[in-house]
Amino acid sequence: MAEEDDTRIRILQSLRGKICEGKNLGPCSGPNRQRDLCTFCTISLDQEEVFRTKVFDKSLSPFYGEDFYFEIPRPFQCLSFYVFAKGVFQRDLPVGKVSIRKEELCKFSGKEHWFGLQPVDPNSEVQGKVHLEMRLNELIIENGSMCQQLLVRIIECQGLPLISGQNCDPYATVSLVGPARFDQKKTKVKKKTSDPQFEETFYFEVTRPNSYTKKSHFQVEEEDIEKLEIKVDLWNNGNLAQDVFLGETRVSVKILRNDHIHRAWYLLQPKGNGKSKTDDLGSLRLNVTYTEDNVLPSACYTPLRTLLLKSPDIKPISASAAHILGDICRERYEAVLPVVRLLLHHSRLVSFVSAIAALELENTQEANTIFRGNSLATRCIDDMMKIVGRSYLTVTLKPVLDEICESNKTCEIDPIKLKEGDNVEVNKENLQGYVQKVFSSITQSSSSCPPLMCDVFRSLRQLASKRFPDDPHVQYSAVSSFVFLRFFAVAVLSPHTFQLRPHHPDLEVSRTLTLISKTIQTLGSWGSLSKNKLSSFKESYMYDFFKSFQEDKCIGKVKKFLDEISSNVSKESSGVEDSVVLKEGEVQKRAQGRKRIGKNFKKRWLRVTNRELSYHKHRGKEALCIMPVKNIQAVEKLDESAFNRKNMFQVLHSEKPLYVQAGNCVEASEWVEVLSQVSRCNPDRLGTFHPSAYLAGAWLCCRSLSNSQPGCKPCTPTLLANLQLDIDCDRETERIFSLFTSSYSKLQKMEDACASIAVYQGPLREQDDYSLFTIQDSKETFHTVRQISHILKELQREHDTRSGTAQYGSQENPIVGKTS
Repeated sequence: MAEEDDTRIRILQSLRGKICEGKNLGPCSGPNRQRDLCTFCTISLDQEEVFRTKVFDKSLSPFYGEDFYFEIPRPFQCLSFYVFAKGVFQRDLPVGKVSIRKEELCKFSGKEHWFGLQPVDPNSEVQGKVHLEMRLNELIIENGSMCQQLLVRIIECQGLPLISGQNCDPYATVSLVGPARFDQKKTKVKKKTSDPQFEETFYFEVTRPNSYTKKSHFQVEEEDIEKLEIKVDLWNNGNLAQDVFLGETRVSVKILRNDHIHRAWYLLQPKGNGKSKTDDLGSLRLNVTYTEDNVLPSACYTPLRTLLLKSPDIKPISASAAHILGDICRERYEAVLPVVRLLLHHSRLVSFVSAIAALELENTQEANTIFRGNSLATRCIDDMMKIVGRSYLTVTLKPVLDEICESNKTCEIDPIKLKEGDNVEVNKENLQGYVQKVFSSITQSSSSCPPLMCDVFRSLRQLASKRFPDDPHVQYSAVSSFVFLRFFAVAVLSPHTFQLRPHHPDLEVSRTLTLISKTIQTLGSWGSLSKNKLSSFKESYMYDFFKSFQEDKCIGKVKKFLDEISSNVSKESSGVEDSVVLKEGEVQKRAQGRKRIGKNFKKRWLRVTNRELSYHKHRGKEALCIMPVKNIQAVEKLDESAFNRKNMFQVLHSEKPLYVQAGNCVEASEWVEVLSQVSRCNPDRLGTFHPSAYLAGAWLCCRSLSNSQPGCKPCTPTLLANLQLDIDCDRETERIFSLFTSSYSKLQKMEDACASIAVYQGPLREQDDYSLFTIQDSKETFHTVRQISHILKELQREHDTRSGTAQYGSQENPIVGKTS
């Protein structure tokens, strides 16, 4: 990081969850009730859509099953889930929404909840904030008497919503409102901006002497100041159409009672607090986890990071910091992931996994139950495979899964579930063909298996053979229980979870994938393909279907594949990287060399691999332009003022800049991050850039007339991270700190347990609270726990010192104003 960032706290936000299903969607009665509603859901940060499900056909209680995860690159007030009815010949119509304010998200974290849908009221669809200044002036009028004048200065707004995908044309009305008066004034309209600079001042009479008798004015008395308030409304100028309400805020004039000048930021609010009576619109089942990481400077994490990285060397392994975290957070599945990512980044994962796998094997009594449970070892290996094996899955399974999902062949072989006109023999033939393709893709993929996965599998194989030397099959079942059962079979069952498909498959395709996954699990689970394996099928139709695979060549292919991915020879890189798609999607690209006006933006399909950046007219079409990533000199966000468009970024290379507009702030941030990482080691990277465009003979940012003028702003420093793993070690260590802190009471119990064991030195009693902890060496474990406790206190002190809350009313912490 750059020097100026060494003491900066990074606030990193992310959102993870699932849109599960809807129930009784739409009005429950009346003329608007539809029986064949085709619906889809969207997720919005304030009023900006950042995620959309596929359309679910003709059901009032659809099962969406869509997982989502994204980093949140900007501040937001409200997270909203909208349900839309798909229009055929007209625009999509909103059915209802679920809105959760940011500060309330923690109430629902990590658990599924049913939320009732609320109506989509235009007056409740607001976002942004306004900067105001208010002042009371005392004036001497003609007869020498004193009166008070209220000055209201509307300075600027930030974060106003897009209107029809474009920046709005905002203006504000400023009103002085009281029991018997309503004085309103209006700003000028600002064109094409979501962050308008108004800088306009308005004056209102607040009090006047009793001798003032002009009949055309309100009679205002001294005590009325307690009842007066300033109301600011933001509107989008509709020109020929109706103006659109953007939000409001209200400020009581009595705030100036003790201070004659008040200047603050206010969040814009809906009219009437966005509440209105409505018919029952149905409900939505959601799982939402919002995470906010307050990441300190890297040096603050050195003690905790060092202690965690020593974990593989601690003997016994149960006394290590990483194992202790897994022990006290065993009910929390997310506790393992940051440890895996941290150890992975520092090349310490294989030795740690080997040690905890050996510990688990010590407690495994029978070879056929090896790695069956949801233990620390199995969870670590699961997470490792999902992180490291992402491109491996893409190369191996994506082509055949695309074919299965898009071909619409029926594969149902359960006689009870067959539809009228289905031919079970044809279905069985279709299913067998798909299974053969998936099976062949997997067993022929050993050369693509990541070296780190091979290292882990080799270690598991050796440990299993050592633990059960008389069982010839255990060395294979130790590997197949992960690579087939927990990796490939799961990816086949839920391809959208592994980014192999954009959406959850429909019911018929899901059923096909379930049958394929079951068969692949059985084919891959080691042992002889014999009757005991057939007996694992509860359904007779699966028993009959699987008999067609009773051939020695299947056994031979599985054995050969497992040998290749877990052999004693360390897998070396060939030196030639496979081309891996890192990101692709639809964007708006500006035609290069065009003037500022006119239709210069066109839809294009942008695609970046670890080798090249290209754009296409449509997905799957030939590339219109290909740029090797080694030629990229910088990737930076573009000022909104350049083309009056939000979410733009630029790719700088030896020729004219490539200007691109992403669909939303999340997409823009992801594009910049991926392109920056893939080009971070390029020798010709620039140190400076222009944050705006060169138009009409000058750079809009610095007004330089030379097109070749070096940039006027330093380029954004790029954190050195593994591109395909995308690991931010400081953030992972902060998450580990948070996990330890939230489970501190259990950490203290473990410390007490170690002390008790050292004194008592007898067998642990089942009723003891600490009997669930894994304590092999109480002295060593006690020492590690005390180290953890000391480090946690120091880190908490750093947080308390650095994480002061911004002043209420500041730009970072705006005031939540009153609503009408």
